[in-house]
Amino acid sequence: MTIADILMLIAVICIWSLLLVNVVLIIAGYLFYIQSEGKPVPEIKGETPFVTIMVPAHNEGKVITKTVESLLALDYPHDRYEIIVINDNSSDNSALLLAEVQARYAGRHLIIINTDKVTGGKGKSNALNIGFQQSRGELIAIYDADNTPERKALRYLVGEITNDDTLGAVIGKFRTRNRDTNLLTRFINIETLSFQWMAQAGRWKLFKLCTIPGTNFIMWRHIVERIGGWDVKAIAEDTEISFRIYMMGYRIKFQPKAVTWEQEPQTVKVWFKQRTRWAKGNIYVIVKNIPLLFDRSATNIRFDILYFLSIYFLLLTSLVMSDLLLILHALGYVHTTIAGFSSFLWVLAVTLFIVGTYITLTTEKGELRLSNVWIIMLMYVSYCQMWMVVAAYGLYTYLKDLVFKREAKWYKTERY
Repeated sequence: MTIADILMLIAVICIWSLLLVNVVLIIAGYLFYIQSEGKPVPEIKGETPFVTIMVPAHNEGKVITKTVESLLALDYPHDRYEIIVINDNSSDNSALLLAEVQARYAGRHLIIINTDKVTGGKGKSNALNIGFQQSRGELIAIYDADNTPERKALRYLVGEITNDDTLGAVIGKFRTRNRDTNLLTRFINIETLSFQWMAQAGRWKLFKLCTIPGTNFIMWRHIVERIGGWDVKAIAEDTEISFRIYMMGYRIKFQPKAVTWEQEPQTVKVWFKQRTRWAKGNIYVIVKNIPLLFDRSATNIRFDILYFLSIYFLLLTSLVMSDLLLILHALGYVHTTIAGFSSFLWVLAVTLFIVGTYITLTTEKGELRLSNVWIIMLMYVSYCQMWMVVAAYGLYTYLKDLVFKREAKWYKTERY
């Protein structure tokens, strides 16, 4: 075998190993959804706990009023929750809009914290730490500034966490509010349902593990106090805090009926900036938690560490290497005897991708339509290939920030 054959074989084995893991997660996630469909969400156990909802916001004037009003309309006793909006060093009209909402709902527990460039503007983690200092809730819930949660979302989260002492947090689902705006938002909608929520469902079904998303989740106050709040160096503060909750011996459960609707990027430029931030943040979490692979107390979470490590390093390297070798083989610069076999596996992998992704959509109302098959096919040859660029650039910016010792900044996702 030539060196090109060996490299191609390694790349194929890595890609297919991860593909099969994804297939297993899809099957497990699908079973979880089917079992959850007819299963009622537990009622809140005991006395209704007081909840603090925190909303970190930076220049969110276009969406913040609707978000706060939707939180004020939640189906939860109004005297048993407070809302803290951290208007973090905004330069738009957010402060004025929030003051107007606060005046209209003067009898409600609505607290507005306006930070400046000295106290704020240092990222989402810092904003959450500021809000937490003024919070009173036994439970802490987080929503992003562009969210419109369904009325029962908070009640469902509280119901789950109060009925199981092993849970440190419960996460809900976020859906794409502007999914039909253009092709990009259609891609994001499918990505969210297939690679976010089906994977979360599968990991809970198999390992009783879930990763906290950036929004629509709840956790106990004493956990936040014990871990010392959010890591201000973490851009992906949600993933980072998940691992610390794991290490405390708690589980994080997924409740798919707790839904919030959020706005997704509508241009490639905004999408690329957001996803690069996510990639860089997750790489930070991976590097920070790699030592846990050799920690006996972290046995239950090794799958997650290896899962993220494989996606951002092993899969990225394998995809780039296999694509490069196939191109060089076609141009005649290298010779590999398994190029034809590799092409066959590539076609098979694409078929599995399309079928698996479409199956995940059958769990959502309104998504079971033939047009989604063509969207998924187009998604593979365009959107999924863009992911490789995002992951590579995220790694580059992480290393660049590490070398120059740059602090985490608030990367604002443009709203519409």
